[in-house]
Amino acid sequence: MKRYMYQKFVELTNRKWSSSLLKRFTASTVSKLIIPSYKKAFSISDDEWMNPETGYQSLQDFFTRQVQQDKRPVSSDEKSIISPVDGTIEYAGTITEKDEYVVKGITYSIEDLLGSKEYAKVFNGGEVMVLYLSPANYHRIHSPVTGKVGRQWIFGRSSYPVNHFGLTYGKQPLSRNYRMVTEVITSKGQMAFVKVGAMFVNSIHLSNTTEHWQRGEEVGLFRFGSTVIILTQKETMIRMKDSGPVKMGEEIGRFR
Repeated sequence: MKRYMYQKFVELTNRKWSSSLLKRFTASTVSKLIIPSYKKAFSISDDEWMNPETGYQSLQDFFTRQVQQDKRPVSSDEKSIISPVDGTIEYAGTITEKDEYVVKGITYSIEDLLGSKEYAKVFNGGEVMVLYLSPANYHRIHSPVTGKVGRQWIFGRSSYPVNHFGLTYGKQPLSRNYRMVTEVITSKGQMAFVKVGAMFVNSIHLSNTTEHWQRGEEVGLFRFGSTVIILTQKETMIRMKDSGPVKMGEEIGRFR
């Protein structure tokens, strides 16, 4: 019953008109008036960010703030796999022979996540890691590895929340939400880098359209809270961290 009520509430409120209103408000100059209370509510300090001389002009401007480079050191080790975002590792594990993984008691299909049965087979027996970004987190996205960018595609429509309640009671949000998949080909094997949209605002902006990404290089940003998922092939990644908060640039895995 609790799951049913939660899903119905989200379905009633997650509409185009509500998304449009939220986008317009957060991008307006009026919204900058709530930045101080937003920072206080989420305990966001000022010492890590590249503050513009003119100040933040909207809540969205603040939400997509840039971090000072020396505050997020990136490993130069070619075997290192870094966290592409500031966030929390909600799940880390091995993909089953049925191409599935379980988060918060909900079974997810790699085929549904990637939208391709054939591409899902590439990651059979590999590793999957789910990183959630809260409203307090830095929301720019960086490349977790150095590699060649292969195919990229976007699919999915509306989005459920991807926070604790969303993962627990939502309709498989990691596999059904609006999302962008990037295929990254490294010297150690293929990686699928999935950016998942959040409730109301399906805004994933890709800022790097080059054919080759460097580890730690900024590649995009979320305009609202969201999640990223990393998939690696079988026997290519050793997990260095399975749960808890992480910062962009922190080593979360290593290539064998």
